[in-house]
Amino acid sequence: MAPYASDDRTTAEPAGDPGRGRRRAARYVVPVTVMGVAAATIGLVPAIASSGDPDLPDITAAQLIEKIAKSDVEQLSGTVKVTTDLGLPDLGGLESSLTSGALGQGGDGSSADPSAKLTELASGTHTLRVAADGPERQKLSLLDGSEEYSLIHNGKNVWGYDSKSNEVFHGTVDEPAGERGEHQPPATPKDFAEEALKSVDDTTSVTVDGTAQVAGRDAYKLVVEPRQSGSTVGAISIAVDHETGMPLKFTLTPASGGAAVVDVGFTKVSFARPAASTFDFTPPKGAKVTEEGALEEAERHAGKDSGRPGKAPESEEDLGEGLDSMKVLGEGWNSVATFDTGGPGLPAGGTGSDLDGFLGSLGDRVKGDFGTGTVFSTRLVNALITEDGTVYVGAVTKDHLVKTADGAK
Repeated sequence: MAPYASDDRTTAEPAGDPGRGRRRAARYVVPVTVMGVAAATIGLVPAIASSGDPDLPDITAAQLIEKIAKSDVEQLSGTVKVTTDLGLPDLGGLESSLTSGALGQGGDGSSADPSAKLTELASGTHTLRVAADGPERQKLSLLDGSEEYSLIHNGKNVWGYDSKSNEVFHGTVDEPAGERGEHQPPATPKDFAEEALKSVDDTTSVTVDGTAQVAGRDAYKLVVEPRQSGSTVGAISIAVDHETGMPLKFTLTPASGGAAVVDVGFTKVSFARPAASTFDFTPPKGAKVTEEGALEEAERHAGKDSGRPGKAPESEEDLGEGLDSMKVLGEGWNSVATFDTGGPGLPAGGTGSDLDGFLGSLGDRVKGDFGTGTVFSTRLVNALITEDGTVYVGAVTKDHLVKTADGAK
């Protein structure tokens, strides 16, 4: 059995305090939380690398996974292209309105807050500039023409800077971002690959499928495919640097075919130590600086005064309690996570608030032994919210999800 073997079914949950830290961490990794479900548990089938261009020594899948595990790259800089196509519906500006609203631009929050800015990675194609110098210093910049958003971790300080609005977010961390703290979003092929290789069992085929060149470097191609039917995942391809063992490109294609759901790869990369000045940051003159504590206070006031149903802190507490009781049904790629939201689900007849009706129109009404509910679908993840507020979610087909929910009752 290769490294990363694990029987822990909770590895997809953020580490740390199960209260505030976990909930804020979840907000920062929204663009890639699907991998916590899609990765499930992976089996290993040894295979010899086929000949290809470049011509590299033969290697088995077991040896290649071990090579990834032993990779000790801590210094790097480069450019990463991220393309995400989950097949999310066009919300006609609703998403940006909800993000900015009380907590974003024009409200008491900050456009530089990572929890809002990094959700942009959930769809479309983006270019990132990344740099790292050990667990204490990392920098990620999201480029958009002449505009740039940067997230910088240097020691205990975390800075977010939005050049478009000239706003700054400042927070602190007590532990290195290498421990997957709340301000470090997965953004490189290595982050995705580690999620996909955390566990191994006989539910998956893992093979080496030749070689490739990525960002000018020679690499092996590791291919991960489910053996089980019912999964929405078709295959995961990981290009592994021949010299360092570091993943250079990660591609997840759906079982339904078509374009990749997630495609993350270096277009340029260097393993030299970045200049120390790369991680220095001083708020520009005239910039609006928002401290993390002040932002949380604004969130609490927004929840109380915005006129929205319920209050933000209470809703977060309810959700936190629901996640604490989360269970995993099934195994391998057909794993389905389930938890109670602590509140009612969507009305079966769509007769609730305007928001309930709108959300209901985006999903499919279903019935079963579990009662009545609504299934929301993307090209990778399906989620069922029942009328009583129970959630079932997984990288499985709609039919498999409903069947799992029926079996849970």
